[in-house]
Amino acid sequence: MSETVILGVEALTGRAEAIFRKAGLSSRHAAALARVIVAGERDGCKSHGIYRIEGCLRTLKAGKVSPDAEPILHDDGSAVLRVAAGGAFSCTAFELGAPVLAERAKRLGLAALAINDCTHFSALWPEVEVLTGMGVAALAMCPSYSTVAPAGGSRPLLGTNPIAFGWPRPNQPPYVFDFATSVAARGEIELHRRAGRALPEGWALDAEGEATTDPEAALSGAMLPFGGHKGSAISTMIELLAGAMIGDMTSSEALDWLGTTALAPRHGELILAFSPERFAAGRPGDPFARAETLFEAIVGQGARLPSQRRFAAREKTMAHGIVLTAAEAGHLDRLEAQGLDAVS
Repeated sequence: MSETVILGVEALTGRAEAIFRKAGLSSRHAAALARVIVAGERDGCKSHGIYRIEGCLRTLKAGKVSPDAEPILHDDGSAVLRVAAGGAFSCTAFELGAPVLAERAKRLGLAALAINDCTHFSALWPEVEVLTGMGVAALAMCPSYSTVAPAGGSRPLLGTNPIAFGWPRPNQPPYVFDFATSVAARGEIELHRRAGRALPEGWALDAEGEATTDPEAALSGAMLPFGGHKGSAISTMIELLAGAMIGDMTSSEALDWLGTTALAPRHGELILAFSPERFAAGRPGDPFARAETLFEAIVGQGARLPSQRRFAAREKTMAHGIVLTAAEAGHLDRLEAQGLDAVS
């Protein structure tokens, strides 16, 4: 067998979708999950690519996510929208709510979408990119389950609690950042474990609360927040806004409900959308032109804008395909052939 396999984005999306349908997901959910997962591979984000398929299947097999619940949009005409995911994956719920959110933000200047009772496993940048493509700026956040110790603590309490922001840019990819409030995404710890590589110093604690570079010890202990008390405070803010405020689970509650970190977490998600035109109305200057002046100044110093590396990977992938190792391709074959029987 050759060392690598190259697939186009559409081909890989079709394979991921087939795996999810084989496992019992409805066509709508299978397609939405496949799009998000392949976006990770397309953009060179292996920790959020096809690696995530197995976790989705384990969660489905454990009965902790609905394979076919139809999301329901609740819209009272205000700036606050809700989508009830019904215990299903969040991707379909977001796709239902996003166009309404963007329209409401353009009309009112600011709008919010709360997604409740969902399982969220993916990065957040695909979601903010959808909204920037609709002409609005966006901020998305969600809890996870308790795997991160608060600054100065020694035991898991907070989630990896990602936050993402997107700003639309004319005729080019948006300005986007997306990061976990932990030092690294939990998937990065797992990838280090699978590869037999030590973690960098300062990423994690073991079960006794001592610093460790052993991925196995880290997975049974706690990750650390980025930036010490600053990351810890931002992570706590996300627990409050995207957990307590929207009437959904915090990370500790999500872990109690799941009983394990081997499955995808169940909680809620909060997405805010902003209309730059509405906020800038009556003030001098075009907000998009002023933003470009800022971006040009950043790049002019030799700095890189967030996601530039990801967009470069996307351009290369769209031209030449997604490169999978033989092991990755074989794993896809097994998942497609065996469905839920392929996971423990």
